[in-house]
Amino acid sequence: MASYDYDLFVIGAGSGGVRAARTAAATGVKVAVAEDRYLGGTCVNVGCVPKKLYSYAAHFHDAFEDSSGFGWTIPQAPSFDWATLRDNKIEEIKRLNGIYNRLLEGAGVTLINGRAKVVDAHAVEVNGERITAEKILVAVGGWPWTPEFEGNEYTVNSNQVFDLDEFPKRFLVLGGGYIAVEFASIFNGLGAEAHLVYRGALFLRGFDHEVREFTRDEMAKKGVNLHFETNIERIRKVEGGLEVTLTNGEQLEVDAVLAATGRRPHLEGLGLDTLGVELNTDNTIRVNERYESSVPSILALGDVIGGPELTPVALAEAMHLVQHHYGDKTPGPLDYQNIATAVFCHPNIGTVGLSEEEARERFGAVRIYSADFRPMKHTLSGSDERCLMKLVVDDASDRVVGAHMVGDEAGETIQGIAIAVRAQLTKTDFDATVGIHPTAAEEFVTMRSLTRR
Repeated sequence: MASYDYDLFVIGAGSGGVRAARTAAATGVKVAVAEDRYLGGTCVNVGCVPKKLYSYAAHFHDAFEDSSGFGWTIPQAPSFDWATLRDNKIEEIKRLNGIYNRLLEGAGVTLINGRAKVVDAHAVEVNGERITAEKILVAVGGWPWTPEFEGNEYTVNSNQVFDLDEFPKRFLVLGGGYIAVEFASIFNGLGAEAHLVYRGALFLRGFDHEVREFTRDEMAKKGVNLHFETNIERIRKVEGGLEVTLTNGEQLEVDAVLAATGRRPHLEGLGLDTLGVELNTDNTIRVNERYESSVPSILALGDVIGGPELTPVALAEAMHLVQHHYGDKTPGPLDYQNIATAVFCHPNIGTVGLSEEEARERFGAVRIYSADFRPMKHTLSGSDERCLMKLVVDDASDRVVGAHMVGDEAGETIQGIAIAVRAQLTKTDFDATVGIHPTAAEEFVTMRSLTRR
């Protein structure tokens, strides 16, 4: 029987890699993790965590304005200090990095600082040292990419935007996905003149169309300048900042441009090509339900395999992978249906299940229940912000197959609704649930009037 330095060698100490390493080690196998950047991966360092902290910061802008209707007087105009937010965020991430380090140490996992390269089916090289392992797990996540156009070197990517030296008073985002929409809202809320440029007719492709339109209108009301069906032709550095020319001929002068045009698997230089590891058409690693690549000893999970690019998905995949390879019982394939998600734009989006468009394609007939209303909070605040809630129901079974919300704390609300959707509860079950009053969330159990079929 072959002898290896480790039973499992994990490349990448992000959420998925760390969870796989810890849970595998708990079964008694010998595990090592190699990481050349930061513990916690994208989510902790340049993703979910700092983004949510910045989103919280941006919400204070509205809170200060809304408070006057409730009797509060702020003696002087609030001012925002970018350096305080940025540096406090840095300290919080350092704290989280330390927690990840202690989690690995406590699990008995060996942590190696360095970029690992796969040299054969059972060996990696790190810092010039060859290390063998029965199985190698690739969990390196994604990396931002920027499209080619004149002056693209003047853009910053989603890894860099958190740590700008100076606050950009005029900010432009290129893109139409989660990151683009969120940062347009964040910088608008922090006080910048914010622009979003997207080549399509409407951002957040793949989301429910009504949700997309509602979000567009609410963001525009808050002051985000939306430029659809256009792209960046070139960027030039000028005395006042950056001159951005769009393909529709419009010119904008801004202080910073964020290229939020997506992330790609961070596989460059990893050595997988020399082993002939098969890739999907989008250059993600092709795996089976055991998370094995075409080279069975090379495993992969998370953003590198092309599924939903969400931290909880990587965590679930890690648990499944360990059960497959080191558990007592073989689990069934991971169910990727009805995974809830949130977009932390302003207002927030929370969604689970099928969009109205997807449901119409899948079922013979659907029923749509929706509520578009001014939240109770804003009856005194003076704000004209509105909230949208929506249920998509399969008419034949009465099952709620989709739930969507745009409004304050939408992600918090939809997390609970997601349990009901995953449990395949019916509209009758929703109607039989007594609401919590007065809350916005009670609308999900009081929508009795059919909006449309």
